[in-house]
Amino acid sequence: MDFALSEEQQAIFDMAYAFGQDRIAPHAAQWEAEGDIPKSLWPEVGALGFGGLYVSEENGGAGLGRLDATLVFEALSMACPAVAAFLSIHNMCARMLDSFASEELRARVLPGVISMETVLSYCLTEPGSGSDAAALKTRAEAVQGGYRLNGTKAFISGGGYSDGYVVMARTGGDGPRGVSTLYVPAGTEGLSFGGLEQKMGWKAQPTRQVQFDNCDIPAGNLVGDEGSGFKYAMMGLDGGRLNISACSIGGAQAALDKTLTYMGERKAFGQSIDQFQALQFKLADMEIQLQAARVLLRQAAWKLDQKSPDATKFCAMAKAFVTEAGSQVANTCLQLHGGYGYLSDYGIEKLVRDLRVHEILEGTNEIMRVITARTLLAER
Repeated sequence: MDFALSEEQQAIFDMAYAFGQDRIAPHAAQWEAEGDIPKSLWPEVGALGFGGLYVSEENGGAGLGRLDATLVFEALSMACPAVAAFLSIHNMCARMLDSFASEELRARVLPGVISMETVLSYCLTEPGSGSDAAALKTRAEAVQGGYRLNGTKAFISGGGYSDGYVVMARTGGDGPRGVSTLYVPAGTEGLSFGGLEQKMGWKAQPTRQVQFDNCDIPAGNLVGDEGSGFKYAMMGLDGGRLNISACSIGGAQAALDKTLTYMGERKAFGQSIDQFQALQFKLADMEIQLQAARVLLRQAAWKLDQKSPDATKFCAMAKAFVTEAGSQVANTCLQLHGGYGYLSDYGIEKLVRDLRVHEILEGTNEIMRVITARTLLAER
């Protein structure tokens, strides 16, 4: 067993970290206040190869494994988890197109996706179907030449901002086998958006409902086979769970790094507060949590890369453990900053807010426990 990163993996992490510190971190607070990530950032990200991290090389992507990709998201989240998480969503969509789209659709869409001239959003969740995603009601009715799309998606990162939407919609009967995947470009007639959601965190990402009112989608924009869309969506979620976990580690590591610096400078009762044993115990606990989380995440990513039969269980376990550890670490860092941690100037309260949603999206942590328990019982 080798727990060290290879030279190539270390170089990937270092490149992502340097870019994040140079091009994202100095602007993160401003982008949060404005509720917007400049679209001009994304082609810079694409130029690094991050727009198609696990898109196959034959289709123009970087062809990285899931473990390699988690390094990118961890490093970028040390600059801003909201920006890194949006990139994860884009990559999840890119992978679906690479894996399942027709040759014609890939040729038409993927080059812009990989360069990030075309930014993508993932549209699965609806106002009445979150954890029970297979109950979605958005319908794509077969019409001459394609499909007529009607329905509403909720909590969509990049709603009204992205250039294309990968949409799960019902083309058949109830249940997962009635769901298909369609690619809907921005500007499609009948495509509209709800008001900007006011959120606790991830404020830099614009989030809206995405609404379809008699949107006519050509047959060539069907991704893969009709009736297989739910399977495609679930396959993408294993990797998405790893990515969001990596974002939690990166954000929590940034919080711990800031806290170590602060505690060395802050004086109380005649000494720096990092000299109090009770507070040293808190630092030790946070380091233990982060290192344990990182090992579990990388094990799960390795299993997904190896197509291990228990990969889904490990991705679920990693997602639950890592995102909760990340939130706990960030919250403890806020406490160790005292009143200053509650001020936006120090950047800790932003990390607490940004990381909290990671326990909800990509499948709530309650659902992660359901997946884990069901697998255990099946193995019995």
